[in-house]
Amino acid sequence: MVIYKNRVMKWVEGARYRLVVAGGNGAGSDLYQLNWPRGLFVDEIGTVYVSDCSNQRVVCWTRGATEGIVLVGGNGAGNRSNQLYDPEGLSIDNRGHLYVVDRKNTRVQKFELLSS
Repeated sequence: MVIYKNRVMKWVEGARYRLVVAGGNGAGSDLYQLNWPRGLFVDEIGTVYVSDCSNQRVVCWTRGATEGIVLVGGNGAGNRSNQLYDPEGLSIDNRGHLYVVDRKNTRVQKFELLSS
């Protein structure tokens, strides 16, 4: 994960070039951008989950996607259940629960991810 470049990159062993898997279009709040990515989780099918700290949200990027999908947050900084305030670390358990370290609210929030 490259914080200052606002992108997540993947290097495959033996490859000559890296692959941008999330962000990489400058800092911003559009769905093709990240702004200060802080936490990362990759699931077994290659979906990349990113805590997008300055955008107060968690986004996921499916394999080959050019835009992310906002999973939680994105409603401005705050302490309501649909808001985050500088999210950092994140994890997903085997039951589909997303846990987000909500740093400035000094809490860990738990969300249930909907499966398709």
